[in-house]
Amino acid sequence: MNKFLFVILTVLFVSTSFYKVENSENTSISPLLEKEQSPDHIIKENEKSALKSSAEIYTALNFENINKLTSEVFDKAFLGFENLKKAGKLDSSAHLLTVCDFSLSSTKKRLWVIDVNEKKIVFNSLVAHGKNTGEEFAQKFSNTESSLQSSLGFYITETTYNGSNGYSLKLLGMDPGYNDAALQRAIVMHGADYVSENFVKNQKRLGRSWGCPAVPRELAEPIINTIKGKNCLFIYYPDTQYLSSSKWLKSDVNS
Repeated sequence: MNKFLFVILTVLFVSTSFYKVENSENTSISPLLEKEQSPDHIIKENEKSALKSSAEIYTALNFENINKLTSEVFDKAFLGFENLKKAGKLDSSAHLLTVCDFSLSSTKKRLWVIDVNEKKIVFNSLVAHGKNTGEEFAQKFSNTESSLQSSLGFYITETTYNGSNGYSLKLLGMDPGYNDAALQRAIVMHGADYVSENFVKNQKRLGRSWGCPAVPRELAEPIINTIKGKNCLFIYYPDTQYLSSSKWLKSDVNS
């Protein structure tokens, strides 16, 4: 009887000791696993990069020896550019922003092609406004066919073609009521002989188009080939009605 009790007690002691050791081993491994899952050297992806701001890009732009785009106009252009990307109208990787400031004299180089990633001016050029938009200065704008006036707002560049004005770039107007008739009106970017320094010297103003943002003949192909294929063009003028109503100039655009 005593031997039988001794055997039972021995078995119980051994089995209980094994359980404790196994439990103890598990406890010692857990902190190692936990530490492995959350190491201190991991940095969140959203902490690696910061969003580019309009001010940061503008400050980095070099306007030495070229006409200067004002920060106020750039801010508006950049806001619309970012909103078009958020709305899926431009690819998220789009990095070329073209700005025409039609508040300036047509004798000034008032078109800029800007690479916002590289923070540099790619082109600074003369650009014409429409015949019925004004003489030296732009004053009137229209979205109506045969008005021979320029149209304000944001455009997305499309495909190229060879037409009566040579190598040309189709433009898709993104502001309803202001420039969304651009394709219908054949408002395109093209080169023109009347967009030149010589024309300015002779006429004291730049030549005028039928509403198209025409550029110098020799710059048409390089500019068009740079900005074609879903990039942003902004034609600016301090029109209070447009500036207050364009959805692309609002900070809460989601779609």
